[in-house]
Order: sequence, then structure tokens, then C-alpha cells
Amino acid sequence: MRRFAARLVLDGSSLGHCYPLRPISHLRNLQPTAEAAADIRGVRPDFRVHYLRFARSRSMNNETALVTGSSSGIGMYLAHEFARNGHPVVLVAPVESELREVAQQLRQFDGGTEPIVIAKDLEQPNAAQEIFDELQQRGVTIDILVNNAGHGQRGKYHEISLEQDLSMVRLNIEAVLRLTKLFLPPMLARARGRILNTASVAGFEPGPLLAVYHATKAFVLSLSESLATELEDTGITVTALCPGPTDTDFFPKAGMTETRAMQHAAAPQDVAKTGYKAVMDGERVVVAGAVNKVMVSARRILTEEAQAKQNQKLYEELPEEKQKYERGDMETKAAQKD
Repeated sequence: MRRFAARLVLDGSSLGHCYPLRPISHLRNLQPTAEAAADIRGVRPDFRVHYLRFARSRSMNNETALVTGSSSGIGMYLAHEFARNGHPVVLVAPVESELREVAQQLRQFDGGTEPIVIAKDLEQPNAAQEIFDELQQRGVTIDILVNNAGHGQRGKYHEISLEQDLSMVRLNIEAVLRLTKLFLPPMLARARGRILNTASVAGFEPGPLLAVYHATKAFVLSLSESLATELEDTGITVTALCPGPTDTDFFPKAGMTETRAMQHAAAPQDVAKTGYKAVMDGERVVVAGAVNKVMVSARRILTEEAQAKQNQKLYEELPEEKQKYERGDMETKAAQKD
């Protein structure tokens, strides 16, 4: 970087202009704002864009991310990605001891700040407001809101209790609405921010045997795309992350460990990497995994009935001899690569 900066000054001199080299320590604190543009008047004009890009990259990594459902699965690995890239992280999930374990994992990343742990059950109507109020009292600004918490329940609609369905609605939909309603206005006031909503490929199509879960993810996907358009030119981006079956605790909790879907599950680490890149790039919708992209594209040629039948087959149980993979296999394999 020093050699590059020095070359800029030498090139400027050869053109009859001499601009003083600003120290790198100054650039580390530079923000990509109108004030920043005025603050680099000592830099050769045609190279100011390089300084602003450098400053913006530093600023992006200082953005604080709040990640719900971060005690395991995709949420935990999203927290890893943010911490690995230098972001301060706020961890939210119901069980404090599990969050403390994740916070310990995040401390291994160089340059990371101490994670904030907030144990709250987002199915409770006051939880979102309590999280917001606590962070306000601490003076913590949330730059990236990651609505990741969610769960499902396999079974025929008439066989699943109303309370189980409402539990999915409260966590998968209501918590997203409440947190976004609270954290979006401060982002608008600052004219910058990011929202990452974990939707699903399930949001694109009907899902017999997982009907309410599919419906909740259709809501999240539709909401995300709508907000992305509403918030254009505000400095705020909204991204919908759409994974397919993923090797997380979702499977045992939803009663799906013996289904065909388990045999096609991706590693949560890979999904998290896709999600992190997408939200930092400001993408609207990202489908994780090549196979899932093909499945989503197939919607253009398959009828709704064919899609429903295909998904029903995916959620049916397999004979034990055909169950090649178990919960944790893909996650462990990915961890060994890292």
C-alpha cells in the first residue's frame, strides 16, 4: 500500500502537480461520506476514488451486526463470518449458555471486538423491544440486522397442533416484522444500513408436509423483495438468503432426520459464506447452492401441482438402508476443511 501511494505522488509530480501523501492511519478513520470527500482535498483529485474505496472497505468491516438464531446452525456460522471479517457482533437466541459458547468461538478471530450476548426468546412479543432498548442503553448502533431465527415442523397440516403452527408464525414472521420495524428507522436516519433475512427456497413454492413453514418463508421472501425496492436510494439494502435443506438442528427439531431432504442437506458454513457475501454486496435475493438454483429455475417449467408433488416426495421418510447421511455429517465435513 505504501509503495502504491508513493507512486501516486510521483506520478502527480511528473504531471506538474504535487499532492502531499496522507498517512494511512488517517485513512483508517475515514468514512465514505461527504465529509470524507472534503477531508481528502490534499490527495491528487484523480486518485481520490482509491482513497474513498479504501476508507469504505474499512468502514464496512466496522459495521455492527445483530444475528438472531445465532446459537447454532446458519446463524452461528453467519456470526462467524461477520467476526472473521472484523465486524462487532451481537448474538441473540433463547439460551444464554449456548450464546456464551459461540461468543468464545468468535474471540479467536483477530481484530474482533467482544461479542455482545442477549438471551431472548423472540416468540415473546416484548423480546424485540427489549433487545432494541438494551442496545440503545449501551450506545450500540446496529448497522446490519440479520433476521435468521426460525423453525419448522414436518407433518400433515391437520395433524399439527395450532400452537405449533402459531409458534412458526411468531418466530419466522412476527419476530422479523418487530425487529425490522425497530431497527430500520435508525438506519434511515443515518442513510445507511443492511438487512439480511434468512428466507428459503421453500419460499418459492408450495410444500406439502411442511405447509406452514413454506408459507412463512414465502412471506419473508416477498417482504424482503418489496422492502429492497422501497428502500432504493436510501443507502439501505435488503437481502433475502434462500438456502435449501441445510445440515442444522432444524432437522431433528422439525422431525425430519429420516427424510429424503436430509440426504441433500448442505453444510451451514457454506450457506453462511454465501449469505455474508450477498449482504455485503447488497444483493436482493441469493439462492445458496448450485442444485438449489436449478430447483428454483425449474419453477418456470413445472406446474404448481408438480412442484408440490416434488416437495412432498422430498419430505417423505426414507427406509433406513437408504439413509446415507445423518445430522451433522455435512457440518463436520465442512469444519474439517476449515
